[in-house]
Amino acid sequence: MRLCKYLLIGLPGLMLVILCSACSLFKNPEDTVKIVLLHTIKNRCIPKIIWTTSVNNDSSNLYSNLHLSCYDGMVYTANSFGIVKALYATNGKEKWKIDLSKKIGIFSKHVSALLSGGITANGNYIYIGSERAQIYALNNKDGSIAWQKSISGEVLSRPIVSNNLVLLHTSNGMVQALDQKNGAIKWSVSIGTPAVMSFRSETAPSSALGGVIVSNDKGRISAISIQQGQLIWQQQLSQMLLDGSSDIEYLRNIDTTPVILKDIVYVLAGNGKLVALDLHSGQIRWEREMHGVRNLLIDEQRIYLINDNYQINALHINNGLSLWNQNHLPHHKLTSPVLFNGYLVVCDNQGCLYWIKRSNGQYIAQQCILNTSFQTAPIVLSDKLFIQSQNGTVYAIRFQKY
Repeated sequence: MRLCKYLLIGLPGLMLVILCSACSLFKNPEDTVKIVLLHTIKNRCIPKIIWTTSVNNDSSNLYSNLHLSCYDGMVYTANSFGIVKALYATNGKEKWKIDLSKKIGIFSKHVSALLSGGITANGNYIYIGSERAQIYALNNKDGSIAWQKSISGEVLSRPIVSNNLVLLHTSNGMVQALDQKNGAIKWSVSIGTPAVMSFRSETAPSSALGGVIVSNDKGRISAISIQQGQLIWQQQLSQMLLDGSSDIEYLRNIDTTPVILKDIVYVLAGNGKLVALDLHSGQIRWEREMHGVRNLLIDEQRIYLINDNYQINALHINNGLSLWNQNHLPHHKLTSPVLFNGYLVVCDNQGCLYWIKRSNGQYIAQQCILNTSFQTAPIVLSDKLFIQSQNGTVYAIRFQKY
């Protein structure tokens, strides 16, 4: 399975079998987790699907971390096979479409491009990487390839654009900066080799004040000078392995993108801590016990996160103390939250979207779509919410208050 990097490890005298929840198949009824559905919510606003379209998803239905991108009135979507589309945000009509899969052999068989991580739109280009260690820059007017570059490893997270550079965190523990216009590699920095046992994901970098902040699956966070590509500081957030111990201890580490607000970096460490660090020095300002499994969302007062029981938590931004906890969706695998029209919005693997008050965690609206599963967070453009389901359908949703 692609979610688990390894399932079997040879140990002296022992064969250890690791079962990842996303890779396991339950055969006995008593082994099946019962999904508890939320009681019907009395909607205080009216969610409405205004258009849908398909990205022509391949039939493999493999787990994908691909997500949408919005820019200048357009929605950009892709699937792992290699289809990339530009859609008008107003009505979902297709502006252009390109197929990045390859034709090989005398019968011109298509081979998947294995696109992954997500799309980033910036300026005249959109950027997307692949598990084949390729990064593409497409012209946003017609989808033609402006440049394509081979890089040091798989691109499992979305590219970040800052200071005219495209920043990538690859699966082999490298951070690379490419020229935004032509793909020339400006610098490469190793932030540590990945754990032998790890989930197939890497965090996207964050950038602020001329620096790049990135964490890895061994609980280390690094700050890199964006212009020179020099390491400024590193902080080990998870407990170091003892001599002779196994990388299996790192399975608890969760890949989440650091969030930078003013001069503070907020990050979830793999040892079950939410940590706030000084942006300039990397020194820890405060830390709180909190296992998180999704990217953080931060506003002017609160930190919102999804914990390992898929509960929604709101914490005080200054010290991480709990403000409220919403636990009415046990075993629903929730996406990262987003802000939309003043509310939190999360989606789940049952095909439902939930609108939540930021002040107290109260649900105000619920919308469920049949035969659908959401794995990546929605995005917001103006008065619309856009989300792509696992089967490649894109939904545009608008809502109004009663």
